[in-house]
Amino acid sequence: MDASVLLSRLACPLIPVVVIDRLDDAVPLAEALMQGGVSALEITLRTQVACEAISAMKSAMPHAVIGAGTVSSGEAYEAAVQSGADFVVSPGATDQLFKAAAAHTVPFLPGAVTGSEVLRAMESGYTTLKFFPAEAAGGPSALQALSGPFPDINFMPTGGVTLQNVAAYLQLNNVCAVGGSWLTPRDLLIDQKWEAVYQLATDSVTQVTQMSRGEPQ
Repeated sequence: MDASVLLSRLACPLIPVVVIDRLDDAVPLAEALMQGGVSALEITLRTQVACEAISAMKSAMPHAVIGAGTVSSGEAYEAAVQSGADFVVSPGATDQLFKAAAAHTVPFLPGAVTGSEVLRAMESGYTTLKFFPAEAAGGPSALQALSGPFPDINFMPTGGVTLQNVAAYLQLNNVCAVGGSWLTPRDLLIDQKWEAVYQLATDSVTQVTQMSRGEPQ
């Protein structure tokens, strides 16, 4: 299922990309980010506790929008769905992933950078795609160029997006949301400084929301 409807309903276009190393950190981290104004989280499946972390977050906060990221196989897609993920994100797209997505109703954001990759996703019925690694793949200028031949495609750029350059992405008509890891600095997670995470989320969400509305900073 295409993720366009889900992303259009988010109050804030900023989606933190989160790596959970300790299961005990999952709920307090999610609570800090959500209380800070974040609308959705992407938990990357880069650690062994990632799926358990998603389940724990959904159990503690049933109405929170929690997604699974770095999903790179059909098996990983199934695991993400079973964990309770509200959406699934992949850095790319394969026949196996499209097949897994077709077997579920959970929204899927396949990754696409080149014109051929965008066309392939379109053929499978997707109009909202992940653009990764955003900065390394050309950043805002590359996304602007893609808007010409693909006016009906929206992107969620992730990879190298920071609070310093996020405005350049959000001002693009074909960017519906951005993924960023600056909200979850590793040192704050290691020291379990949830109040600092909350404050960082509050400040970032305020700035990003103003940017998306075209308000002066």
